[in-house]
Amino acid sequence: MNPDAPAPLTFGMLVFDEIEVLDMGGPFEVFSTAGRLARTTTDEPLLRVVTVAATARPVRARGGLKVVPDHTLEEDPPFDILVIPGGVTTAVEENAQVIDWLARRHKTSALTFSICTGAFLLAATGALNGRPATTHWEDQDELADRWPDIRVRRDVRWVDDGDIVTSAGISAGIDAGLHIVGRLHGVELARRTARQMEYGWNPADTPGFPPCRPDVAP
Repeated sequence: MNPDAPAPLTFGMLVFDEIEVLDMGGPFEVFSTAGRLARTTTDEPLLRVVTVAATARPVRARGGLKVVPDHTLEEDPPFDILVIPGGVTTAVEENAQVIDWLARRHKTSALTFSICTGAFLLAATGALNGRPATTHWEDQDELADRWPDIRVRRDVRWVDDGDIVTSAGISAGIDAGLHIVGRLHGVELARRTARQMEYGWNPADTPGFPPCRPDVAP
């Protein structure tokens, strides 16, 4: 076994009724595709995604797509990176069990990634207080009004603030997901992933905050 080989990473993605399909599916495709392209020394995916929901029943995404979660909050599966997609989040914000779980798993995760209005769920935990963040352009005013301590960025597709990455809406989650792949495993894997997806992506064309780190710069 190569002691210098990178360790596999698991992304734990919250899913819920009225989740935005591409908020969920875009980053899922990025991380699962990267996992097909980059393998461990035992030929396992270097990145994998598990889905987690409040209950074991299928959730119904916006438009009616049904998704069967891999795990429940009670099962509380192990993972390294927390992913919070957006959609219609009103009911989820009012679910104390979900918000408490997100708050706890954010603290134990190496990285937390929200997409679109997933920022509202992360904001409800208090994790974004005093920090820069973004969300869908249509929801930025509401995010700023409800949580005035958040420094809402309106001029970027994603914000990288160390242990938290937030993205704007829908397709911006793909850009931020590729940025995360590049941050974790190098920009070349991110480029290969985008090519495999036939997705037109260049880190220089999707500015975040701060710019790409030197080790993932194009």
